[in-house]
Amino acid sequence: MASVKSSADATLPRTGPVDRNLNRVEPQPRIRSIGPSDLRIALSNGIADFAVMPTYAIFVVLIYPIVGLVLLRLTFGYELLPLVFPLAAGFPLIGPLAAVGLYELSRRREQGLEISWSAMRDLRSEAIRDILAVGVLLLAIFVAWIGAAMTIYRMTFGDWVPPSLAEFANAVLTTSAGWTLIVVGCCVGLLFAIAAFSVSVVSIPLLLDRNVGFGAAVATSVRAVLANPVTMALWGFIVASALLLGSIPFFIGLAVVLPVLGHATWHLYRRVAGY
Repeated sequence: MASVKSSADATLPRTGPVDRNLNRVEPQPRIRSIGPSDLRIALSNGIADFAVMPTYAIFVVLIYPIVGLVLLRLTFGYELLPLVFPLAAGFPLIGPLAAVGLYELSRRREQGLEISWSAMRDLRSEAIRDILAVGVLLLAIFVAWIGAAMTIYRMTFGDWVPPSLAEFANAVLTTSAGWTLIVVGCCVGLLFAIAAFSVSVVSIPLLLDRNVGFGAAVATSVRAVLANPVTMALWGFIVASALLLGSIPFFIGLAVVLPVLGHATWHLYRRVAGY
């Protein structure tokens, strides 16, 4: 496949291809102020990357087994029904880790390098190690969220096991306990989402791009969010809305939404913290 450079990021500083064997730890990047126009450019570049490097088939392969397993489990019992929404809502918490390949493809296209999944073998061992460390952190946040969600459920519904999906929906939507579950769950979930977003929105792309180390990458990601709270909140809203729309119906739209958001996140990193 021919390499095509992304022109919309032409205003960003260029340093040429990165020496993937460089062991020297590099300084943390400078954080830039960004606005809604930067989000528009990042999304535009994400769409352009997806058009050149369509990865939808991979996501279809990943999505349908997950959905099938959930539906199969619900067919044989409803004791896990209260976990369905927390699991679905928690997916974006670990989504950045699943998008590593998309970030790398966008990086390679931007620098005019070979574009292929086989090129992933060229990733620095330090980058893989530090990205896995971020993944462990995200997984810990995800597990903590599931634990918190189940605690909130038990505080509102006790040990009640819904006998059917209809009765569960009725209890959640028409009772005071159900509304308490919704309000408290959403507020607590938002805190977990902010935490996961803050530590990962820049850190994983940065680790692919430069050898800065796990701690510096996470710190840079948090600094980027703190320096651009409104714009980053808007990006979080765009991501959440796109994931919701992509899930209707039957998660089919995620086959396009997920790779576009993954590619766009790389370009967002380049605009807010790229060297």
